Amino acid sequence: MSSSDWQPSPRYPDPSVVVLDESFNKYRLPLAKVERLATGLTRWAEGPVWFGDQRCLIWSDVPGNCMWRWDEETGATSVFRRPSGYGNGNTRDRQGRLLTCEHGGRRVSRTEQDGRVISLVSTFENKKLNSPNDIVCKSDGSVWFTDPSFGILGWYEGHKAEAELPTNVYRWDPAGKVTVVAEGINQPNGLAFSPDEKLLYIVESRSTPRKILSFEVTNKNSLANKRDFIDAGPKGTPDGFRVDMDGILWCGWGMGEAGLDGVHVFNPAGKLIGRIDLPERCANLCFGGLERNRLFMAASTSLYSIYVNTQGMPYF
Repeated sequence: MSSSDWQPSPRYPDPSVVVLDESFNKYRLPLAKVERLATGLTRWAEGPVWFGDQRCLIWSDVPGNCMWRWDEETGATSVFRRPSGYGNGNTRDRQGRLLTCEHGGRRVSRTEQDGRVISLVSTFENKKLNSPNDIVCKSDGSVWFTDPSFGILGWYEGHKAEAELPTNVYRWDPAGKVTVVAEGINQPNGLAFSPDEKLLYIVESRSTPRKILSFEVTNKNSLANKRDFIDAGPKGTPDGFRVDMDGILWCGWGMGEAGLDGVHVFNPAGKLIGRIDLPERCANLCFGGLERNRLFMAASTSLYSIYVNTQGMPYF
């Protein structure tokens, strides 16, 4: 079925929520179904971030050079920022300010409380970043982000340019110091901390097969003991993801067979326990809603959501 023909399931439980292991039943609500909140607005939906204080979701359309806003109370969708610097991944810092990975500006920007947009990080050792992609904020206020080259490969998701740096993963601390925390990853993409922040998961999006890597976070805020955590297989494409309070990974997925489009759900041991099937590839997702139990899924040309029986971690 094409995305234009898609309709929400008329029945409960929703058959698009697929149990692959009995443990997933804990997280599946039999009276909740996938809802499509907006469609036809984006070319490539990415980077959803929840604003609980405003009861709204912000997400990116990377090639559309636009960021969109969906209002939970009214259901209205409106332009949040255009142009957006080809914004991709978004999160909030510990003061609630919006952090955005901009392909066009080759930077991480921060939106101040008064609406000003400033550069948080745009260079490392006097060389331009490639095109920051995804981002998380640790409880100590430090900002961790991936920097693949997708936004400088052409003129669709940014501006074509030569890379000045390897595709690293960086940490910005509140004092303004920027360090490389992971290197040698072939196009790092989505990333997320475990609930106790002792592990950092990073998608290696151009390995064969594609993988989600796991690193231990040391007391000095460096990474150690890299290991292959999830092997996506020959047709799997993990992208952005978030972790819930039980350490379950909810991963945007797709680009292989049509039946793989949506969300794949893994337990903390890396076992696939469930799926949420969508008619479009899901690039990224986040938890939100009044109880942080609503999963918002940015999928190609649409925004979807479903209520689940868990809560996302309170970091954004």
